Amino acid sequence: MAGFFKKLTNVFTGKADIDWDELEEMLIAGDLGIRMTTRIIDRLQAMGRKISPDDVISVCREEIIAILPRENPRIEPIAGKPHVSLIVGVNGTGKTTSTAKLALHLKQQGHSVLLAAADTFRAAAIEQLSRWASRIDVPIVTSSYHADPSAVCFEAYQRAAAEEFDFLLCDTAGRLHTKHNLMEELKKIRRTLAKLDPESPHERLLVVDATTGSNATNQAVQFHAAADLTGVIVTKMDGSGKGGVVVPIQSDLGIPTRYVGTGEEPEQFARFDAAMFVDSIL
Repeated sequence: MAGFFKKLTNVFTGKADIDWDELEEMLIAGDLGIRMTTRIIDRLQAMGRKISPDDVISVCREEIIAILPRENPRIEPIAGKPHVSLIVGVNGTGKTTSTAKLALHLKQQGHSVLLAAADTFRAAAIEQLSRWASRIDVPIVTSSYHADPSAVCFEAYQRAAAEEFDFLLCDTAGRLHTKHNLMEELKKIRRTLAKLDPESPHERLLVVDATTGSNATNQAVQFHAAADLTGVIVTKMDGSGKGGVVVPIQSDLGIPTRYVGTGEEPEQFARFDAAMFVDSIL
């Protein structure tokens, strides 16, 4: 979404009047979603006067800032038990890589982290997370290809509790949000973890690709129904990514963006900052 406001300025500067259809098309193309687009246009039209490009930019900025949470609290350890995060998403979003990056992020804050390779549908996924674990020097619990992912999470939780790890991150299989049986499996993993700790998993984080636009919002709807999401990790928030998808996911579903990935390197991962996000699209 970088340069979105600049594009608005370029399009509408010098025009006698705002073309509302063109503005609507631009806002939707920027992945702001129908609800936010309607709010912006309604507010501009309610001004009852000629609208300038600066008006458009000002209202866009104010409405985006208003919908995004002012605070993004850190994920903190829980006294006496591991803090468990379940990482979910469709294939190809960077879910396994994001799991590893989050592990490194927490480790760099001085916390102990255990990984669980609960994506047992792809042997390559187990190998991928294992390579990441070795690279960032974080221990991992793995099982065999096609093993029960719930059993992997159960075993990992037992180890995390016994060895007093601060965090347990469970990487689950990439699944299409339209596949009922796979979404039911997520519910089974949650039930299994809840047997060990009724409040676990404490975080349910969906990984979405910023370049997929409105499809990311559709994914959030379905995964939220299955996993009661607590947050989103948005990948590809670099030059190739738009990033506007964080707005409809927040405004339509109330799910905050917690982390963003901005590149391939392990350190290119950070907590989402609403003010920095809005500044980045100026």
